[in-house]
Amino acid sequence: MPKHTKMLKFCILFAFCNLAYASEASLLAPDVQPGLRTDILNPIEPHLVFDTPVAANAWLSDMSNRLKKWVPDEYVRKRYLTIIQYEAARAGLDPQLILALITVESKFNKSALSSKGAIGMMQVMPFWKTQIGTSNQSLFDIETNIRYGCTILRYYWERSGFDMNRALVAYNGSLGKSWYSELVMNVYYTYWQPATVVEIKNGKIITIDYTEK
Repeated sequence: MPKHTKMLKFCILFAFCNLAYASEASLLAPDVQPGLRTDILNPIEPHLVFDTPVAANAWLSDMSNRLKKWVPDEYVRKRYLTIIQYEAARAGLDPQLILALITVESKFNKSALSSKGAIGMMQVMPFWKTQIGTSNQSLFDIETNIRYGCTILRYYWERSGFDMNRALVAYNGSLGKSWYSELVMNVYYTYWQPATVVEIKNGKIITIDYTEK
């Protein structure tokens, strides 16, 4: 078994044994709520956000191959990935980081429900619907869950002075401890880090860096 696969399995097992979710809402300032609520209620259909279709297709193919171990169905994989990449881009976040966070939180199980009540892929606590959403939204819905998760992480990232380690700790609710942010970043670097895609087109080998701007 490859070393990175063993490490990933250990990280996921550790996460499920030790995750501590925030159990109560921290009240948001009145001037913060409208902006977050607008983000949550965005009606635009998710789509890949890249400079070129070539880069978009290369990223989708690469990520789909990696996600196959958790989501066997290709159509479902690509739908999940499109939503994740779009919502991460909207929030100004690295989609690879969101993929790592979801790996730790739920292993892409859209029906995940923690003992603390956290719901869905990004394990969003229901109190956030009262804070920034509407009561009739379902956090088991993929688009809704990913949108909430990315919006919440972006909020914590801004509030922490754009310190992602602190933002991840706040997202998890394990303030004062670093194990959660270390866990997410470890999964990021061992499994979800971007890579150059190599393809054969018209008999020629081409390389595509989907991170280029």
